Amino acid sequence: MPPNFVGGARLNHKRKKSVRATICSQKALLIMSVPLLLYQILFRYVPIYGWSIAFQDYKPGRGLWDQKWVGFSNFKKLFTGVMGERFTRDIVNTLGQSILTLLLGTILAILLSLMLNEVKNVAFKRVIQNITYMPHFLSWIIVAGIVSVALSEPSAGGFINSILMALHIIDQPIQFLAKPGYFWGIAAGSNLWKELGWNTILYMAAMTAIDPTLYEAADMDGAGRYRKIWNITLPSIRPTIVILLIMSTGYILEAGFEIPYFLGNGLVVEKSETIDVFVMRYGYQMGNYSLAVVAGIFKTIVGIGIVGLVNYIAGRLGEETLV
Repeated sequence: MPPNFVGGARLNHKRKKSVRATICSQKALLIMSVPLLLYQILFRYVPIYGWSIAFQDYKPGRGLWDQKWVGFSNFKKLFTGVMGERFTRDIVNTLGQSILTLLLGTILAILLSLMLNEVKNVAFKRVIQNITYMPHFLSWIIVAGIVSVALSEPSAGGFINSILMALHIIDQPIQFLAKPGYFWGIAAGSNLWKELGWNTILYMAAMTAIDPTLYEAADMDGAGRYRKIWNITLPSIRPTIVILLIMSTGYILEAGFEIPYFLGNGLVVEKSETIDVFVMRYGYQMGNYSLAVVAGIFKTIVGIGIVGLVNYIAGRLGEETLV
């Protein structure tokens, strides 16, 4: 028997033994992961068979396989003609709101995490954290109501207009919810207020894992607080920042349904209507379920493509990647 064959067989045997040993040592973790795996399969992968509706003239009341098959005509309808123009506009609105939310949310969450990390008074730090976390637990309809009141005229409780007028920044109240140009900022600001504190959790956790001796060495070298943040804290949490950014890009077409729907109106529809609102109005309300599924497929494919592209770019740049 050739020596190379014998060596290869021994190596394969050692690998198999190592895999079996790893499985045995992590048996409890694997058993605990089974329910989550089953959940993902049942609610994430099994429903994919419903994508067949995109290729049908779907009518409720008939079986899924008893529908009239129309090929790619629903895709053509969604991306061409008047419907295509409206859907293209909604894609732009979705991207605009999502990218603005992602940039503001990431940058300000990192800044807030850095400031909280520098607070030495534990009691005060916990109070600030609880205050910033609380909006996360409010329902979106409550958030939309608060935002609507905040942006109204002073006589209706609109404190933002009141503050701007008191500072002499404006002379007359601004009708924020009646001017299309403000809506992307309103959507991003609403998301920021609700989720900013919650988004700091992972960054704060990453900071607790930084080796304290690095800061001690920096103190001995005479580094100040800002120098330590720039040269130690930020580089240490950079892998976490990159991974979260990669994961967030998968939801770039998920601008959210609630804020555009609850705060949007006929005056700002050209800037407020997103893909999710489009699906609800022209898919479910008008009974065109096939059109809604086509839009969902589009979002899924684009999301997977963007995550793969950003993950590849991060790898080429030498950063952390998902795989």
